[in-house]
Amino acid sequence: MEYNFLKSKKIMLVDDERELIRMVSSILIDDGFLNIVTASCAQESLTLFSEQSPDLAILDVMLPDGDGFMLMDKIRGMSEVPIIFLTAKDQAEDKFAGLGLGADDYIVKPFLPKELILRVNAVLRRCYKNDNPTVKLSGCSLDFSKAEVTKGTETIQLTAKEHDLLEVLVRNANRIVTIDALCEAAWGDNPFGYENSLMAHIRRIREKIEENPSKPVSLVTIKGLGYKLLVDSKESSNAEIPKIY
Repeated sequence: MEYNFLKSKKIMLVDDERELIRMVSSILIDDGFLNIVTASCAQESLTLFSEQSPDLAILDVMLPDGDGFMLMDKIRGMSEVPIIFLTAKDQAEDKFAGLGLGADDYIVKPFLPKELILRVNAVLRRCYKNDNPTVKLSGCSLDFSKAEVTKGTETIQLTAKEHDLLEVLVRNANRIVTIDALCEAAWGDNPFGYENSLMAHIRRIREKIEENPSKPVSLVTIKGLGYKLLVDSKESSNAEIPKIY
């Protein structure tokens, strides 16, 4: 599976319905998005935007202190960040107004979780084409586009299985990934019986990414559960909801 660097993008949700905020946050987190910030009104969202600099804004049209169209206009005065409207206003003129003002997409409630994820990913792919899929660890960096580890002046090639395992660990950076989930990522829908093979691959990965493989600081064992990859980056440090597969 190709490493999806878009999952590290920061998403701002603006809606005055707390339950909807929780639901949308959960949908995004389940798909691997690690950095989500929320606001319940226009003024709060403008303050949050200036402080957090999100990579994507998902706005409701109807807000208690204004409307999403006004909010988008103010955000556009600060940034060209992509914007998606997520609203119960399903009239054609509202949709045309939002898109005509420069919104990147317009989703009407109720919606299917899959629809939301597909549209969010589509907007992010269009707007962030030139990002480098590189992840920095304590003693090295991972380049998923080349399946390479760079450690100092040394470049080390990853095997296909090592790439697959690191991909799922990176997508869940700083979170526990169970042994079953890792076996499934590397060996498919029938992963049972591969635990010893997984341990061998983890050992070889540590030899490539750790300065001292016998005392790992990046790929650590969580006894009785699985493994955790520690990534030192702002973009993976703000997730609030733990995710254990």
